[in-house]
Amino acid sequence: MRVAEAKFYQDYLDMAAHGEKMGWHERNGGNFTYWLKPEDVEMVKDDLQVGRQWNSIGIMVRQLAGQYFLISGTGKYFYNINRDPEDCLGIIELDDKGENYRIVWGFSGGGRPTSEMPTHLMNMEVRARATGDKNRVIYHAHCTNLIAMTFLLPLKDEVFTRELWEMMTECPVVFPEGVGIVEWMVPGGREIAVATAQKAEKYNAVIWAHHGLFCSGEDFDSTFGLMHAIEKSAEIWIKVHSVSSQMRQTISVDGFRQLAREFNVQLNEQALYEKE
Repeated sequence: MRVAEAKFYQDYLDMAAHGEKMGWHERNGGNFTYWLKPEDVEMVKDDLQVGRQWNSIGIMVRQLAGQYFLISGTGKYFYNINRDPEDCLGIIELDDKGENYRIVWGFSGGGRPTSEMPTHLMNMEVRARATGDKNRVIYHAHCTNLIAMTFLLPLKDEVFTRELWEMMTECPVVFPEGVGIVEWMVPGGREIAVATAQKAEKYNAVIWAHHGLFCSGEDFDSTFGLMHAIEKSAEIWIKVHSVSSQMRQTISVDGFRQLAREFNVQLNEQALYEKE
């Protein structure tokens, strides 16, 4: 089977198009990686090209050695993914040490993977350890309202978690572990990849201050749904605080605990503090 005929590929295109329509991918903003399952690789193996040159990842991801990833390209516009996917996307294979990659499909115009590939792979490895190789998607987008919040709140995990939880009742259920936040750093290098991976040990969602959001999940729907829920909560927060600096009422700590019992989730205790 050709890659273009595979369900995982079509699902990837659909999610990329959805994110672009949400307004999260101005110009070449954002990037997206899917870790192929063994059955995915087997399905499209005849369409993959081997023997191409190996390139350094810049980090080592030993747990991902020998694995394959469908990944967006550097400088590529999400708007163009559905129009010319083989130019905007590629499948890469990692070597047996998890130190180098080679392109085995796509990037037909001579492109290469997103510059944030080290962050994607390092976070994929961390989430794989945490979930027993279940997490298959890493998605990064520039969510407008969430970025705005990073200019207004202390850059602390528990603060962002609590504020986002309070805006919509479903939020503590969707991300009971909360969200992590990384202070502003230059993207694309090892330093920010390491900082993000440290947060990913605990969180499925990591905010880059003044930049955007990284989400991980087991499949396309859960990953996109997580990002959508967080950004919608941020939109409500911005609207509320545009009207007034003080809220008349909100969900109490006891309310959060009751919600956790009813939905059988374990909430991040650090975010259940009494606010002044």
